Amino acid sequence: MLAYTLRRLFVMIPTLLVISFLIFFIIQLPPGDYLETYLAELQAQGEAVDPAKIAFLREQYGLDRPFVEQYFFWVLDLLQGEMGYSFEYQLPVAEVVGDRLWLTVVLATTTVIFTYLVAFPIGIYSAVRQYSIGDYIFTFIGFLGLATPNFLLALILLYLGNKWFGTSYGGLFDPQYIDQPWSWEKVGSLLAHLWVPVVVIGTSGTAGMIRRLRANMLDELQKQYVTTARAKGLAEWKVIAKYPLRLAVNPFIADIGSLLPQVISGAAIVSVVLDLSTTGSMLVKALQSQDMYLAGSFLMFQALLVVIGVFLSDLALAALDPRIRLGGGATK
Repeated sequence: MLAYTLRRLFVMIPTLLVISFLIFFIIQLPPGDYLETYLAELQAQGEAVDPAKIAFLREQYGLDRPFVEQYFFWVLDLLQGEMGYSFEYQLPVAEVVGDRLWLTVVLATTTVIFTYLVAFPIGIYSAVRQYSIGDYIFTFIGFLGLATPNFLLALILLYLGNKWFGTSYGGLFDPQYIDQPWSWEKVGSLLAHLWVPVVVIGTSGTAGMIRRLRANMLDELQKQYVTTARAKGLAEWKVIAKYPLRLAVNPFIADIGSLLPQVISGAAIVSVVLDLSTTGSMLVKALQSQDMYLAGSFLMFQALLVVIGVFLSDLALAALDPRIRLGGGATK
């Protein structure tokens, strides 16, 4: 197991390098760059532009360098803990981002926990009590959750919060705690506001997971080993927990690697609607303005989450399912 873990860790390094190159390449695929976009905006507003100043800024930001050289310096900065310089904000990316990355991680992690805690009991119940009234109710709620766009649910909750409670659930803090140092009162304000985006973002994922877990459980419950276990006199909860559930959760453990970035990317529109101080709205704006170092740092952050999530899911699968071979080919 130790050799397998070390091997997986070493694979992460070239994987991240390849991803970083693809991110930088794709960001620069659209014609032009940030300064050309900025120049076009000024000309559209009728303002005069000094070509010497644009040339100076292009040299200062390194935009006159070849693509490979720009990529090399960007990766070198990332390895040193520097995320580059934001053209639009005229500040280092680390200062622009501030607490947004950590708040994004908190929101995404809480959403994932909410998804699993809600989906697993309901999915198991729907499979064990197939075609019962509860199964029909949860199936209807699941279809409703899948069919409702996240941003529409966000608007509904904002309206209901304002109508019923006379308050707005937009943002992650009360106004007096914005841009203030962290304190227990600010943490309490975060927890009070966190549940709305968690419910909004996690609804579709929870509904989809319920349907998949129910289908997986029903498939396992029909197999012969379940009948044999029941014939031996095992308690029903032991039969379900020890055999079908253990095998049915494998796809969900494997999904850990993609679930966090999916939550983050799926929250981009919701973050705009709810005015969340996360990376979603800033990433959209950075891509639109071709602020490549800011956008690239966000995307590399998501890629890092994917790689770490896949690594953790591989370890969890290896520990959960003994049928998974950790190394070598099949032996006869």
